[in-house]
Formats: sequence, C-alpha cells, structure tokens
Amino acid sequence: MKFAATGLAAVLALTAVPVMAKPKPAPVAAAMPVEDQAAALRDDALKSNVAYDFLSELTTRFGPRPAGSDRERQAAEWSATQLKALGFQNVHIETFPLHVWARGGPETIAITGEFAQPLVGVSLGGSTAGSVEGEAVMYDTWQAFLDSKADVTGKIVVILQSMAKASNGSGYGRMSGTVRAKGPVEAQKRGAVGFVMRSLSTDGDRFAHAGASIWSDGKGIPAMAISAPDASQLGRIEALQKAGKAGPLRLQMTTTGQFLGLRTSQNVVADLVGTEKPEEVIVVGGHLDSWDQGTGAIDDGAGIAITMAAAKVMIDHNFKPKRTIRVVFWGSEEVSQPAGDTTETGGGAFREAHKSELANYVAHAESDFGADKINNFSLSPTDDAAFVTKLGNLLYPLGIYNDAKATPEGGEDSGAMNGFVPAFDLNQDGYRYFDTHHTPNDTLDRVDPQQLNQNVAAWTATLWLMANTDIRFKLPLKDEK
Repeated sequence: MKFAATGLAAVLALTAVPVMAKPKPAPVAAAMPVEDQAAALRDDALKSNVAYDFLSELTTRFGPRPAGSDRERQAAEWSATQLKALGFQNVHIETFPLHVWARGGPETIAITGEFAQPLVGVSLGGSTAGSVEGEAVMYDTWQAFLDSKADVTGKIVVILQSMAKASNGSGYGRMSGTVRAKGPVEAQKRGAVGFVMRSLSTDGDRFAHAGASIWSDGKGIPAMAISAPDASQLGRIEALQKAGKAGPLRLQMTTTGQFLGLRTSQNVVADLVGTEKPEEVIVVGGHLDSWDQGTGAIDDGAGIAITMAAAKVMIDHNFKPKRTIRVVFWGSEEVSQPAGDTTETGGGAFREAHKSELANYVAHAESDFGADKINNFSLSPTDDAAFVTKLGNLLYPLGIYNDAKATPEGGEDSGAMNGFVPAFDLNQDGYRYFDTHHTPNDTLDRVDPQQLNQNVAAWTATLWLMANTDIRFKLPLKDEK
C-alpha cells in the first residue's frame, strides 16, 4: 500500500506494515502539517481491509446478537479481545442493567374465512405473547386511525401506511416513533385485541421488518409487522370491501415474545489515548447488538467496524493524536425500556458512567445507517471557520460536502450525550438502507467493501483533524434542536 498524496514519500515505509504488526516510529510525521497527515491517513484508509475483515468475522462468528442475549455478551467479549490485539488502550467492558425481551417460538399471521391465506409477519419487539383471532379494522394511515371514532373493541387494528423512500431516512423517523412505537398501546386503549402494521420498509421483498414498540412488560396486546406485499394484499381486500364485493376480513395471529426480566448488557470501550490533551475526548462508535432475523451486518456491525477501523489506521502508522479518540461499541440499542427504570440502554448507561468527564469531551458521533457511502457532514457551531474549510477540503475528494444548515444529533446511542457534548454527523446515503433494515436480509453480502472503505476514510480524516487542533464546538441553543 502507498499513500496517494505525492508529497508524502517520507512516510511510504509505514504503509507496508501488516495490520497486526507493530509499525516503526515515524519521526517525519510530527513535522507534517495536520491536514497533510489527515490526507495521508484518509488515502490509506481507502485501501485498508480492516473494517470489512472485522465485520466479516463478527457476523460469521456470532450471527444475530439480540439485546441482552448471550450472543451479544459473547460478541462484546470477543470484540474487547480484538481491540486489545489491534493496539487500542484502556479496553474494557462496562455492564448495565437491561429489561430483556426475546422472541419465543414460531409466530404466525393469516387471513381466515373469506380470502383465507397465510401472511408473512414478525412480532414487534416488546410484543406480548398470545394467540388472537378477530375482525380486522384497516386504516390507510396512522392519522386516519387517530381520527377514527369507530369501535375496535375485540378487533385487530391494521395500519396500511407505507414508508417514503429517502436518502436521509426521513420517512422512517416519522413513523418509527408513532405507528410502530405507539400503535399497539393506542390500539389497546381503544379495546383492540391485536395490532398489525405494514413494515417500515422501502423494499418489495416478502420479508417483514422487526423493530421495537413501547415497553409493555407482558401487559400489552400481540403486535406484528407484515411484509409490504402482504400489506398491499390487505389493501386490495379493503378496496373490495369498499366496493361491496367482500365481507369483513378476519385475521388470526400468534406471537410468542417473552419478557425475561432484568438482566445485564454491556458497552465495549477502547481508547487511542491523546499525547497532549488526553482528558479531551472525542467519542465515536456504533451499536453491537442486532435484531434476531439477520446477522446485523448493516445494522450496526458496519458502524462499529467503520469507527474502529478509522482509529486503527492511525495506530498502524504510529500517528498519535493530541486528544483522545474513544471508540465505543454500545450495547442493546435495538430495544425499548420502561420509562425511568433504566438508562436508555447502552447510550444512556455510557453517559451516566462518564458524567463527571463530559465537560471535557470535545464531540460525539455515531455510525448507524448502514455501509453505503457518506455524502455530507455537519458540525455543531464553532467560531473557527478555518477548521470547517479544512475539513471540507479533506472530505471533498471523497464526494462529501458540508451541510452547513443541518443540526447534528449524533446517533441513537451517542445522542444520549446531547445537551452535554456537542455532536457531529457524517451522513450516509440511506436510499437502500431500509430495503434490508431489521430483516433476515441484513447480512454481510449487503455490504459493498469499496463504499465501506469510503466511510472509514472519511471518519479517519475527520477524527485526525479534530483530535489535532484546538477546535471547540458549542452546544446548540434549545430552540435549534
């Protein structure tokens, strides 16, 4: 391997070092401008296989890693061992309490009576186990259900609303916190015995997409998501009903989810310790757990591999940052918890464990949107326009622009530090992300190694520049969030 930048011949010898070997010192590196160092590391990251190799082994060894499961714990222990071998410092595991829900045995959903046929569905996370049959009351949108005065007592509520496809994933954000999270609770309040929704998906495959609903502790109603083609099938039956060509639709659904009580999950923490300002920390990472249908390659094995590999590039070339770069593999993101009883799972547990240090933290960010290319970045407010320009120049060759109008929020896990630590975002193209998200198709073959490396290169350049300047960011004003 070679650095692509022509003025960096003095550090060429470093690039031939195997991934696991200890690199030789690079005295010339200290004399190079920080931007040149960042460019060199960026270009080398484009040719590195560290992220893909780590992701491949993780998903092969452990497969699905449900929140609070033995597989999640085993993956965390393996990850800690790997991080130590890769040259990270202060590697350790931080445990926290978690209320665990697990899918049980086979689960089914089918139309009975007229139009009898099986459907493809999956229980929503937190769904109560049960077997119910009843008349289905279908609504084209979530708002139509909220506005409806119809009596659904003893019936099964069905929401057929589809999700808009967008590169920034905005369609998902508008529905995951309403239809999926609140749907079962709202249906139960109105007397329904079951809840069914069209999967939050942008694909046409006959896969149902899993996801969490509001915690019910076994006191809710059976709740399922069905595949997009099956939701369309129900929509056609609804049209026949409205035309007077079909009678009431009946559904039978069986869910088997189990509430296992208060158990333990964990975050894996590893440092690249700063040489001059070790107390000033930049926190990055992804979440280690996954839903149980696939192997968690794009959600979110890719995220932990990307952020880890960015720091690993620095380790391989003996480039030591002035500030500490902390990589966290957060535990148990794919789950809901009872309000106020735990600390919002891995992200909240990390915030509470490190609360006394947060005032010194420089910034946080998370990679949790698959493995496709990054196309823009956004930073918290700063008075240092030169830094923004330098970072823009570094990322421009990767096809990445500065979205100056965006307010960064980090990720679902790192976002637990919002209000304490400024966020920054490296935003990926998510146009095809929700084709695979939370399905059996979330496997390694969905990851494009070249796009994965573009992510690593962007994170590498960003972190190196941020860790070797005096840049400080400001928390956004409350009305800007």
